[in-house]
Amino acid sequence: MSTQTTQIEEDDNKYLPENPWLSCSPILLAVFIYVMDGTIANVALPHMAGSFSATRDESIWILTSYLISSGIVIPSVDFFSRLFGRKNFYVISVLLFTIASFLCGTATSLGQMVFYRILQGAGGGGIVPLSQAIMMESFPKERRGTAMAIFGMGVIIAPIIGPMLGGWITDNWSWPWIFFINVPLGCIAAILSKQLLFDPPYAHKQKDVKIDGLGFLFLILWLCSLQVFFDKGNNADWFNAAWIRWLFSFSCIMGISFFISQITRKETLVDMSVLLNKEFLVGTFIQVIMASVLYASIAILPQFLQSMMGYTAFLSGMSMMPRGIGSFTATIVCAFLADRVDKRKLVIVGLLSLGAAGVVFGFLNLQIAQINIMIPNCIMGFGIGLAMIPIINLSMETLTNQQMTNASGLQNLFKNIGGAIGTSLVATFLTRFSQVHQYMMVGKLSETNPVFVERVQATTAAMMKYTSPDMAHHLANYTMYGSLLKQSSLWAFMDTFRIFGLLCFGLVPLLFLFKKSKSRG
Repeated sequence: MSTQTTQIEEDDNKYLPENPWLSCSPILLAVFIYVMDGTIANVALPHMAGSFSATRDESIWILTSYLISSGIVIPSVDFFSRLFGRKNFYVISVLLFTIASFLCGTATSLGQMVFYRILQGAGGGGIVPLSQAIMMESFPKERRGTAMAIFGMGVIIAPIIGPMLGGWITDNWSWPWIFFINVPLGCIAAILSKQLLFDPPYAHKQKDVKIDGLGFLFLILWLCSLQVFFDKGNNADWFNAAWIRWLFSFSCIMGISFFISQITRKETLVDMSVLLNKEFLVGTFIQVIMASVLYASIAILPQFLQSMMGYTAFLSGMSMMPRGIGSFTATIVCAFLADRVDKRKLVIVGLLSLGAAGVVFGFLNLQIAQINIMIPNCIMGFGIGLAMIPIINLSMETLTNQQMTNASGLQNLFKNIGGAIGTSLVATFLTRFSQVHQYMMVGKLSETNPVFVERVQATTAAMMKYTSPDMAHHLANYTMYGSLLKQSSLWAFMDTFRIFGLLCFGLVPLLFLFKKSKSRG
């Protein structure tokens, strides 16, 4: 077994580029602009909806269409790499993303914007998994920790910077510029990719590659129905709505059909055999949960600051800055330590930091200072960076270079689904927990509660200066009920933060399923 492993490593090292940092430089730029574009449009969504005379529910399709399109392409990257050649497909993806970004900035209707976002997602869907595979293959195993630490700067920091940059651009320029800024950067990335990327022989264009039409159809129907289920489920009261039950059943059937078709057929989009690798399977599961926490926290914290603390859109985007600082610090730590210590230790420290930050957020109140948001936010960013980067290495460590592209596409598909689940869970948790706490506290608004009676009397006395006694008493009761609603919403936010924190603690035991990772001392 040891001899076989050594032979595989020697075969992989045959095709390493002479200067891996130079050949990988364009993919770092492409990854950054793609990942940032996934969140930069969030804060500008109301402005785009106003420009297109669309409702808030209709404008959500600007985000959803992008996620669906990229989700379809992500698991198909290995197939398209064999069809066009990996380097050619990567350049095509970057160019399509860049052209679609320009078209998004010129859109004059909601229909045009949705169509252009589909093109943008199709172009961007191949960027991250291909970039991850290329970064992993371009370095020997003992140097991959450092390489993935640099790669992680784009994957982790970009979605945090996105809302802040999008808010600033929208307030100071106009929303089309959040797409136009991708054009020069995308052109540079495409040109450098064509000139500098190294393409090993096994990544060249292959002959007689057949299209898996049935698998592709199952994949499209599965992901489209699943995304609509996540987007509309909370508004429709989930399984209490008949159409949601039918949609979820259809999505499950299509998902099962897709996996069965990929296992039983010869010419397929995805090679499912990598899921038999224990390290890859466990590592992917951990990353899915972490992606849920990452995207859920990005969604919930600005909501908390705007609805409960009265922050503006730009200030709520700025609140993510400490998280970016924490993530940047973590990437530097990983760059120095990832190849020198057991990677499991780094992931454990990261998960504990991430969980601790979630628990701290779960004990905040409405009388906090800004520093009370900044410190746990920085710790959360540090935990995400310190855990996410080494776990990618651990999950891929026992795979060969030839398996990297396929495994990366499959892993990023599941992470995309994890992000969608996390975002949907946030909306559901906030709604349900708020209702629970409102039900538990409404009994306190009673004439038998002396504290409530005293507060109502004091408020009534204050308002009688401006209106009649009956109206003052009515307004006093309304004010108390408004305070109850605000308090129940606060508890809902706190409970949600705590759940995500405890979820991170629960991932720690899974790391002992990995073998001790090799280090270069």
